[in-house]
Amino acid sequence: MTTSTRGASKAPAVLVLEDGRIFRGRSYGAVGETFGEAVFSTGMTGYQETLTDPSYDRQIVVATAPQIGNTGWNDEDAESSRIWVSGYVVRDPARVPSNWRAKRSLDDELVAQNIVGISGIDTRALTRHLRERGSMRAGIFSGEAIAAEPELVGRVQAQPHMKGASLYEEVATKEAYVVPAVGEKKYTVAAIDLGIKGMTPHRMAERGIEVHVLPATATEEDVYAVDPDGVFFSNGPGDPATADGPVALMTAVLERRTPLFGICFGNQILGRALGFGTYKLKYGHRGINQPVQDRTTGKVEVTAHNHGFAVDAPLDKVSETKFGRAEVSHVCLNDDVVEGLQLLDQPAFSVQYHPEAAAGPHDAAYLFDRFVSLMEGQRA
Repeated sequence: MTTSTRGASKAPAVLVLEDGRIFRGRSYGAVGETFGEAVFSTGMTGYQETLTDPSYDRQIVVATAPQIGNTGWNDEDAESSRIWVSGYVVRDPARVPSNWRAKRSLDDELVAQNIVGISGIDTRALTRHLRERGSMRAGIFSGEAIAAEPELVGRVQAQPHMKGASLYEEVATKEAYVVPAVGEKKYTVAAIDLGIKGMTPHRMAERGIEVHVLPATATEEDVYAVDPDGVFFSNGPGDPATADGPVALMTAVLERRTPLFGICFGNQILGRALGFGTYKLKYGHRGINQPVQDRTTGKVEVTAHNHGFAVDAPLDKVSETKFGRAEVSHVCLNDDVVEGLQLLDQPAFSVQYHPEAAAGPHDAAYLFDRFVSLMEGQRA
């Protein structure tokens, strides 16, 4: 939730955590108040893509990189039609943006989209606090929204938790649309939008795939009306334990043995469809420098992440599911979190991270080729 006013630049601001920790700074972006789950992102670049990623819905994002805004804001790099974070926390905002593609400053764009932020605080201390205590509810208050500390803490503590939050329908498209293949059309994919980033269908289109992006509420009939060669389930926000509709749809796709690929929220949906549980991570993985091992090849990838939940699947064995054998295909080398699943008896796999990598490394781009290979094999 956000309420804000424009134009009161550099007003006093406070960041209030639910455990009572308070950081004082100056306003950045719009002035007012906002609430969300405080999380940190370790990317040193790509703030525009981060802010417009629908997976950050209802989250206050803390940038661990000390200076933010150097390259301003352009009209090409947004991952969706708007900024989705509920608040933004930075240490040292750039005074003057410098990039040939920049159209305006990040501060100006935050004001234009009524995003309340705070600057000038010790983001390193805040990040250490969240790592030790875990992601938690928070609020940013600036200008006239600032009140007595006990009142602000109480208002933060009255906000809903992320665990149990159903958010994917809020951020998904309401109408289906098509992203045409680049060059010759080779395949058709039905992509279920649970909070999809714009670069994802583009990566498929580059490989000759015509992508039909469907709402989160799409039915089995909607999916197969486009005569897909494959079905894709996207990233998205909230608790996967609430996503019974997408789980039912994925189950129907698996029953038809249609080639299937999921990322992030889609990985959690596949986990649930296979009978595994999900759980909330202490502080999650967010940023563009997370090490993941592809256990099918042994290679280690530097990957882009944005998730606060994970799949609870065994790392040390092949599991029997109602769709055949399944195994963990990728694992995070920092903490052994499940980062990918694959079925061994039919064409379906998923990863927990973001292979479209906007912004970020391109180590995992091969996963889109792997999806193409599944569709090629099914067609043959």
